[in-house]
Amino acid sequence: MPATVRDDRVFWGVAAGVIILDVVTKLLAEAHLPLHVPREIIGRVVRFTLAYNPGAAFSMSLGPYSRVIFGAFAIIALAVLWHLHRTSGPGDRLKPLALGLAFGGAAGNLIDRVRSSRGVVDFIDIGTADVRFWTFNVADSAVSVGAVLLAWVFFQEDRQQQRA
Repeated sequence: MPATVRDDRVFWGVAAGVIILDVVTKLLAEAHLPLHVPREIIGRVVRFTLAYNPGAAFSMSLGPYSRVIFGAFAIIALAVLWHLHRTSGPGDRLKPLALGLAFGGAAGNLIDRVRSSRGVVDFIDIGTADVRFWTFNVADSAVSVGAVLLAWVFFQEDRQQQRA
């Protein structure tokens, strides 16, 4: 059963919102932050630190072909996410939200891979003192939240099928 118009609005609205927010914040980070110089936002816990990641999550690299390979993976992920949305049933509010978040995040980082050989723009830097999380961006956050929500949705669907 194909997704409904309402579900399409949720999916595409969330995806577009994530892409716009991601692109705008990355452009602002590039325009206003010096490379690798932390700017404290909430003490030393939340900082903005401009960095470029030519690899994938957690700076994973596949050498000189990272940009092309991870770009191809992103295109495949976008196709899978869109297919999952198109084949989902009506009435579920979390699934189009989760898929829209993941789709928007994947698209946001793909835009960076296409527009610059330097890599994906990262700037959100969280931690304390010398214990810091990897620097990330809005797209990374959307993919992570979308993936957790999608796992929850699939878990709930599986539980419902087991009860039936």
